[in-house]
Amino acid sequence: MQPLTRLDAPGVPLRAADIDTDQILPARFMHARRIDYGRYFFHDLRADATFVLNREGYAGAQVLAVGPNFGCGSSREQAVHTLADFGIRALVGTSFGDIFFTNCLKNGVLPIRADAAFVERLLATLEATPAAHVRIDLPDQCVIAPDGERAGFDIDPFQKEALVEGIDEIDMTLRYAADIDAYERAHHIGTSQETP
Repeated sequence: MQPLTRLDAPGVPLRAADIDTDQILPARFMHARRIDYGRYFFHDLRADATFVLNREGYAGAQVLAVGPNFGCGSSREQAVHTLADFGIRALVGTSFGDIFFTNCLKNGVLPIRADAAFVERLLATLEATPAAHVRIDLPDQCVIAPDGERAGFDIDPFQKEALVEGIDEIDMTLRYAADIDAYERAHHIGTSQETP
């Protein structure tokens, strides 16, 4: 994964509530190989030329300001893959589907739960000002709107460390490979020896 510490990038407003994983990634693309997977991100909605992600001012966006319950529906991890491969590094909203939220963190995307009033103002600003930048400071755990308004957010320390260092759970486990090997040797795990 790419490390994520600080981000200063255009934001896109997606105000609708209950955007589900089938809208993010239509089911018919779920089993496609992960090559240029970002092309499936909101595939059906992007067929409409007026859809926000098709507008010039939002090109290169890396932050989505979203309505409540974003990422609800099925548990498909591929929805996060297509979002990440499109270039989205962070989401700012009031609430997310639980499994989707966890899948984001496991795949290098930071989902930020923020106060409803802050999210509403952020959505309104991004709607009125395409190309406006949103800043995210993960070490300081804050998101900064284009007008300078700041909102803090909580994140599990383990997940924060993984995002900042750009590592996943496997990478984290491999850090302890020597300790795991030593434990296995001490307890004869993985050998043909029988324990008394």
